[in-house]
Amino acid sequence: TEELAYPVKSNAAPAKKIDALAKRARVAVLGTGVNPGFVMDALPIALTGVCESVTAIEIDRIQDARVRRLPFQKKIGAGLTREEFQAKVDDASVRHVGLAESITMIAEALGWKLDKVTDEIRPKMAEKEVSSQFLTVPPGKVCGLIQDGVGYRKGVPIIKLHMEAYLGAPESYDAVRITGNPPLQMKLAGGVHGDIATASITVNSIPKVIAAPPGLRTMRDMTLPSYFGG
Repeated sequence: TEELAYPVKSNAAPAKKIDALAKRARVAVLGTGVNPGFVMDALPIALTGVCESVTAIEIDRIQDARVRRLPFQKKIGAGLTREEFQAKVDDASVRHVGLAESITMIAEALGWKLDKVTDEIRPKMAEKEVSSQFLTVPPGKVCGLIQDGVGYRKGVPIIKLHMEAYLGAPESYDAVRITGNPPLQMKLAGGVHGDIATASITVNSIPKVIAAPPGLRTMRDMTLPSYFGG
């Protein structure tokens, strides 16, 4: 449940209920993953720890979806027509969930009060035939999605999250650009593998969750995430 990673206002009521139940049971509950949970929120937040000041953050996540599992390829609309893609965007069955959660986590970590958060999705159309182990997409059909989340402060876009996930992306990578003092740029060539990383951060978070105070926790609350081989 990506919405649990950092519950926004629309999910405040169920989050409050989960928090109360967890405290009653004297356990901690954590929603985490690779995205949301790490590459587009916890990681850039950690990078700002060496900055004297920060005025804007931009994050890119570009993925060649050919190496991902079939449910992911379907979730990004691969193989659909433009019209079918829009219909599934409208009913929320094609989209990445978590940009609003990641933007809110970053803003609150940095003490920024946002005016609004936007989340826009458009199709990536295949210019030539592209195939994965599961699908073949002809030219003119959707091979994935492009999604942008933006957080505005005083009318200015200060947090920009850009995501592209489609079959045949020429390069996969995760990148963070921090405008501040000092300015920082980080690029993970090849990107963080979504399937492996999601399972890994969940398992590696177990000792952190066991040690955490009861209640609903987020990656902002937790001690520094790390591989745990003990």
